[in-house]
Amino acid sequence: MNKQKRNTKYSVNTIQSALRVGFLLARRQITRGNFWINTLIIGIMTLTFLSLVVISGILVGLLEGSFQANRQQYTGDVIMTPLSDESSIIATGQILSVLDFLPQVRDYTVRYKAGATIEANFLQRRDFSGLPNSVGVNVVGIEPEREDRVTGLSELIIEGEMLESGESGYILLGSTFIDRYSGFSDLFEPLQGVYPGDRVRVSVTGQGVDLNRDFSQFGGGSTAGRNTQDFIVKGIVQSKVNEVSVAAFITDADHRRLTRNTNLRAQEIAIVRNPNTSDDGLKSILTSYGFDALAKIQTATEAIPKFLDDIRQTFSILGSAIGGIGLIVSAITIFIVIYINALTRRKFIGILKGIGISGLSVEFAYVLQSVFYVVVGSAIGAVIVYFLLVPVIAANPINFPFSDGILVADPIPTLNRFFILFFVTTIAGYIPARLIIKKNTLDSILQR
Repeated sequence: MNKQKRNTKYSVNTIQSALRVGFLLARRQITRGNFWINTLIIGIMTLTFLSLVVISGILVGLLEGSFQANRQQYTGDVIMTPLSDESSIIATGQILSVLDFLPQVRDYTVRYKAGATIEANFLQRRDFSGLPNSVGVNVVGIEPEREDRVTGLSELIIEGEMLESGESGYILLGSTFIDRYSGFSDLFEPLQGVYPGDRVRVSVTGQGVDLNRDFSQFGGGSTAGRNTQDFIVKGIVQSKVNEVSVAAFITDADHRRLTRNTNLRAQEIAIVRNPNTSDDGLKSILTSYGFDALAKIQTATEAIPKFLDDIRQTFSILGSAIGGIGLIVSAITIFIVIYINALTRRKFIGILKGIGISGLSVEFAYVLQSVFYVVVGSAIGAVIVYFLLVPVIAANPINFPFSDGILVADPIPTLNRFFILFFVTTIAGYIPARLIIKKNTLDSILQR
């Protein structure tokens, strides 16, 4: 037993000694090595780290930007919509009276929706045998000041002005339906030549329609037998959030007059929480009041269509796969560099072994050299990501057709990728050193 304890102590001392000697050898190889070679290797490690983090971050950020815009411009933190067998939210007034006094609620906006047809240039129309210049939309009744506080609707107006409470006869049109902004002119005919100040005719067709299904309902048609009212276009709203860009906004008072609906039951309530609570926390509070029996309650994340969430996960996997290619390249680079370095110093290594330096110390030296490259390269990459790329792209989002892309670089996944890079690089540095150390000491000295 005593002999076993002495051997264990000796083994630990040997490892400690090998680490100290290996550290000294590694420092000497790095400080006395070629500066440009060291710089090049560190640069390769930096680029590898960036490929692992940035490519995946951009692909995920492509959809993350869309999700953030959806939260900021449409759903808020929690959104309430009708139950599956209802066309409107039951007991809307009761819900609003509670929201007014909940300390967890910072603000909310109420929306009333109805399917409608909007016809433009009807005063100049001469040929009534053809289709009118019209489109099918959701006409959304809002309280302008509340909607602006919750979603910043006024900031999305690219032509004209924001609606005001107390005024009547004005409408905001989503840019998707305007010919000079629409990207779907091959799927439906947008409104031609409509500008702020022009008059359009709105004819209510029923409850709000699902504009995410297809564009078949965007054609024109007769307005006979429908509730019809003329509005003056006050502004054009442009957003990459589909529910905003394909809607038309009027005041809630005008909406009630147009639809002749006086029951005050809304189709949507978008809620913004206070910072001291979470989305799930606010949802739980609303559920505790029994509101889940009156409306469908979803957090901003839950309101995201499932197929978009699936695409985000696919992009994340794709980004990791692309970054993995860079990981393999860096591992091969480190292997070649360490192998050539050890091979050219084979005689020196043989002499070290001949004077009593253990092979373990030399192996540690090359492993520590690899560790130096990966740590320094990754540190530089992290500085570039978090102090340059993330804030710059956040301030200047990448302009994709359906979203303003950002760079997603969450610390935990980034740290995981660093550990993967660290492990692969360490192994790539150990293997060539081990191959050289295993050679006979005399053969190494005599270069045989």
